[in-house]
Amino acid sequence: MEMVLSQPARLGELLVNRGLAKPSDVEKALEVQKATGKRLGEALVSLNVLTPEDLAKALSEQLGLSRAPEGFWERPPFRDVPEGLVLRHRVFPLRVENGKLYVAVADPLDVRAADELRYATGLEVVPEVATQEEVDRAVRRWYGTTDVGEFPGEEVPEEGDDAAEGPAAKLAEDVIAGALAEGASDVHVEPEKTRTVVRYRVDGVLRDVMEVLRKMHAPLVSRIKVMAGMDIAEKRLPQDGRIRLKRPREVDLRVSTLPTVAGEAAVLRVLDRSRAVPKLDALGYSGENMERIRRAVKMPYGLVLLTGPTGSGKTTTLYAALSEIVSRELNVITVEDPPEYELPGVRQVAVNPKAGLTFASALRAILRQDPDVIMVGEIRDPETAKIAVQAAMTGHLVLSTLHTNDAASAPVRLVDMGVEPYLVASCLLCVAAQRLARLVCPKCAEEYVPPPDSPAWGFLNGERVSLRRGKGCPWCGHTGYRGRTAVTEVMAVTRGIRELVRKGASADEVKALAVSEGMVLLGEEARKKVLAGLTTPEEAMRVAASAEE
Repeated sequence: MEMVLSQPARLGELLVNRGLAKPSDVEKALEVQKATGKRLGEALVSLNVLTPEDLAKALSEQLGLSRAPEGFWERPPFRDVPEGLVLRHRVFPLRVENGKLYVAVADPLDVRAADELRYATGLEVVPEVATQEEVDRAVRRWYGTTDVGEFPGEEVPEEGDDAAEGPAAKLAEDVIAGALAEGASDVHVEPEKTRTVVRYRVDGVLRDVMEVLRKMHAPLVSRIKVMAGMDIAEKRLPQDGRIRLKRPREVDLRVSTLPTVAGEAAVLRVLDRSRAVPKLDALGYSGENMERIRRAVKMPYGLVLLTGPTGSGKTTTLYAALSEIVSRELNVITVEDPPEYELPGVRQVAVNPKAGLTFASALRAILRQDPDVIMVGEIRDPETAKIAVQAAMTGHLVLSTLHTNDAASAPVRLVDMGVEPYLVASCLLCVAAQRLARLVCPKCAEEYVPPPDSPAWGFLNGERVSLRRGKGCPWCGHTGYRGRTAVTEVMAVTRGIRELVRKGASADEVKALAVSEGMVLLGEEARKKVLAGLTTPEEAMRVAASAEE
């Protein structure tokens, strides 16, 4: 941009002189640029000649420019720059200081962008170098799109417009791409009176990420419904659908719409097919808890249960346990709604209630397929419970999930669902109750000592130790947390516990015996995570409270 360079050099020359690209690389990139309209830097990145970070670093050092500050996308833009220019040139206005407009740019040699910004604002323009991904993230966050077609004065598509290249389609792509980049588990598109807010659920907590012009709400939701194979003409009833994406990676999105007084709200659940199945120790299982799970899943038959509320990582733990025993000698079949991971060597069945394929009917069919190991996504009705227990009794290892607060309540819940106590006692091998606690962000973690009147000391039984918490940084979205760990209690079903279950004992009696036999309760496990510096007392107390409800 001419405001810094009196005679701007060509980007290709700069990179060749610096040894970051060969002349042949630049020639190839120029051909890509001519064919696709990409900027030269983007073309070089797409050819894997440079990483985005390499490009930004080289430009800032070679041209004597500042690197845009880390996390600039979290701060609002200087709003006096016309939105159309921001979207057209893919730049982000940072601030005005001493009569100069500082702008985050991926291409500081774009003289035309500099000129148009200067003419529009009357300010000298100073570029700060960023990667294009960082700039797009900022524009998406504060302008609701990165599409040049959608800015004031531009024609907005009709609600039913499902053009794959239109502004609504581009906005939908931006919303989904942003969710994948942030590692979100859910995307919320929520209409309000004067605007639409897009929120991502990251590490179990919702964050506002962008505002969308109110006039774009209906086209955006219509486009999402088209992608999900839903009826765009039906706006009065809730609908469900699914989107399967191949790019930027293989992802399934479960879509739900709900009519509200402000318009249709949409929620997209992200099921990332590219995720590798984690190991048990990577989830947070350790010591005796991990050994109890491993011993149970290596048994030839019986029932292993994971319990906890929705979103507590039960299915992920089941897959982690499954991955340790899958082999060519075993026939492993799962039935889920829908499958959340792809595990080689496992046959996976997705339930389809509309077609009559329920957990119970799928489980009956699976039993005729000569299985060794069966994973049932969830035991949610008496019929499924009885079939799962019967399968575990007749020589199959059955893994499943159940909604109970703690491990000791699981056998009691099965009995409440109509399974005979003696059958539950005979087949149950192990029950693990699980919650997820957010991990302290490793990039902004600091040691601290809570004030004397903090409830943390009571939770930690008065142990006066130095703890860790996150100050908040761009990497963790200024929350102080990044990632999650499992907090668990694992009950191995011993002879004594079997006898209590057979007699119809209460959950409290079962828990008391399990604790006397060495089971560590969820609250105590959460306490250990705090003392190890993995999470904060506030997170641990939240987890412990949910287990004691």
